[in-house]
Amino acid sequence: MIRNYFKTAYRSLKKNKGFTAINVLGLSVGLATCLLIVFYVVDELSYDRYNTKADSIYRITETARLNGNEQVFAGSEKPLLYATKDLPEFEKQARFIPVNTLFLSAQKFRIKKGNNDIQEKNIVYTDSRIFDIFTLPAIGGKPALDEPHTAVITQSTAQKYFNTNDVVGKTLTINDTSFYKITAVIKDVPTQSHFNYDFFLSYSSIPESTRGGWGYGGVHNYVMLKPGANIKKLESEMQAIAYKHYPESMHTNGNYLTYTLTPLLDIHLHSIAQYELMEKGSIQYVYIFSVIAIFILLIACVNFMNLATARSSNRAREVGVRKVLGSARKYLILQFLTESVLVTLVSTVIAVLLAWLLMPFFNQLAVKHLAFTLSSMLWLIPSLLLIVVVIGFLAGSYPAFFLSAFQPIEVLKGKLSTGFRGSFLRSFLVVFQFSISIFLIIGTLVIYNQLKFIHNKNLGFNRDQVLIIKNTAVLGNQAKILKQEIKQMSGVLSATMSTYLPTGEDRNVTGLFPALPIDIKQDVLSDFWPVDEDYINTLGIKLIAGRNFSPRMASDSSGLIVNEAFVKRFGFKDPLNKTVYRFSFGLQAFHIVGVMKDFNFSSLRDQIKPVALVYNEDRGSVTARVSTANLSGLIAQIENKWKNFSPNQQFSYSFMDEDFDATYRAEQRIGTLFISFSTLAILIACLGLFGLAAYAAEQRTKEIGIRKVLGASVSTIVNMLSMDFIRLVFIAIIIASPLAWYAMNRWLQDFAYRTNIQWWVLAAAGCMAVLIAFATISFQSIRAALANPVTSLRNE
Repeated sequence: MIRNYFKTAYRSLKKNKGFTAINVLGLSVGLATCLLIVFYVVDELSYDRYNTKADSIYRITETARLNGNEQVFAGSEKPLLYATKDLPEFEKQARFIPVNTLFLSAQKFRIKKGNNDIQEKNIVYTDSRIFDIFTLPAIGGKPALDEPHTAVITQSTAQKYFNTNDVVGKTLTINDTSFYKITAVIKDVPTQSHFNYDFFLSYSSIPESTRGGWGYGGVHNYVMLKPGANIKKLESEMQAIAYKHYPESMHTNGNYLTYTLTPLLDIHLHSIAQYELMEKGSIQYVYIFSVIAIFILLIACVNFMNLATARSSNRAREVGVRKVLGSARKYLILQFLTESVLVTLVSTVIAVLLAWLLMPFFNQLAVKHLAFTLSSMLWLIPSLLLIVVVIGFLAGSYPAFFLSAFQPIEVLKGKLSTGFRGSFLRSFLVVFQFSISIFLIIGTLVIYNQLKFIHNKNLGFNRDQVLIIKNTAVLGNQAKILKQEIKQMSGVLSATMSTYLPTGEDRNVTGLFPALPIDIKQDVLSDFWPVDEDYINTLGIKLIAGRNFSPRMASDSSGLIVNEAFVKRFGFKDPLNKTVYRFSFGLQAFHIVGVMKDFNFSSLRDQIKPVALVYNEDRGSVTARVSTANLSGLIAQIENKWKNFSPNQQFSYSFMDEDFDATYRAEQRIGTLFISFSTLAILIACLGLFGLAAYAAEQRTKEIGIRKVLGASVSTIVNMLSMDFIRLVFIAIIIASPLAWYAMNRWLQDFAYRTNIQWWVLAAAGCMAVLIAFATISFQSIRAALANPVTSLRNE
């Protein structure tokens, strides 16, 4: 019996090859796209879940409000763990001290490999307890960091520097002066982690004088809680302990300092804290892509259901004949459902193959490492089987239950209406489908405009024709000589040397105070960048008051050039010659010699923050503004100079505009993914509309023939066949436009600097939808209108 169902289903599908092909193509492309999105979403939701005790691990996140300015920090004070070690709810405690924290930011880490020095960034100071909290299994040795100058490295790092995993007991040479004994090799940190370190150095290696104290944040403190711990109570206790070490002004007059225990599994997607260890994800984007996946699946299913219901009237006589020959209703229902499930099954198999083939391209686009693994199969196969059954039954339910209920005598007399325009269900599904498509078109236009706005915005500095020579720290004292020689080259307009660039990753944040004695409630956090006298000119930053640094002014060693946000934050009406103070290895005083126009040095999602340039030697990257004439020759000349200084060190460079694009790569990547998925959704919707238009033309073949005999023109017939669909598209425009405007306006609110949704975006989306629909329908309409009327009327 079952075999007969499949045999009959196969024959029926083969008989209608065109409709079957449209169904299979639309459904397989839709399912393949959904699979890729599901892999992306699952990957984002899997961050840090590799830890066996992830549910018990928390990070201490600090929120400080001072003088009306509230900021949330991923790090907190170094002494906090020691001060709270006796809290009974804490089972284990450990900390990460990244090398870019404010009291270590000046350090550059060069690891010796043979005769070469390799500059590394994925380095952290910690202690052995971190391996008791996080699941970082050792493949050699025992992760011990209790002794000074000990290190644990990852497997790939061992291969990189020693070409073997058997490195326990060997020595790492850092900056030519520090020697670390390797105590263990661990497996590489999983990519789905909120940190990604290659070198774990012993915390006790940090000199006591540079470890910081209360008021110096940047330490990422982690705790493992005992079962049943009261989190709110713990947070209050930590706050009370901290207040014992701060003046009363920290928690009066609207100021406060609070600590929250952030669940480990919330850090990647839900954290709003500054200075995370890695680029954060966004739960908002997870929701957006999940909705897009649902939209695409719905569009593909609507295609399937629409064509199934459209074809159902053609099969009414088949149902009547089967009933006359004795077929029971339940067998007819099973027959229709079998056909539907068979199409869904074939489409699903093709979808899996498509997703597998497209996975490398998708990984490149999304910067992921997704793959069909054994663990993914455990949830994928049951999910796919469920999809096959659900979609198959939904698409086949209308013809199965509706047509099988007809009386055979009525059907065979031709009393069943086959008119296309009379189907409310099909009209509703077309409106629903195009509402989603128009929503996605508007979203695509808004995202494109925002990305264009980001790319074209005047950032306050000139990023064009700026060459950055990287890793100059490996040259030591010769880096400054290299800069001077580059300045003398033909084609170089100016050159500067600093680690801190607006498009770079390095940041140095410090606390500054407007007056003495130091009152911690007046602490203002500001970026604090050591630069030289050529920095302003090379980057094209505009001075609006005061002057630039000068090597002839001895007092400039304590001078600052600050931005407008700095002046506003301190409340200075006349900032020139004002003095601000910093406490770092003793009290330091700085006077303001110039004010520069605000420039963007972080994501456009954030307001511009205070930044102060300090006149100080920094062996960072050499950055040069260059002429485009004979650029390749100039780069070759610089490389030759580099090799004269250090023949064994690799020469590398980039251009600032490329680095800028990298800064906003996350937004661009998400935008590209959204646009790609939206385009696929629209194409799938058009595929379904194409099938419906073909069916509508087929249903009205005799009417078209009669109209042509009576003198109707081709344009009249095309207009007649198209208007039914175009009306539905206009209804979809009315429904989708306000919903899309609201949703995309909410998305734009995340950007401090953003474009607005103009009226023409909605109008353009509507016009695009109408044009796409008309173009799709016109092919079938023109084909029907050009057909010979004799053929359609021959049997009448």
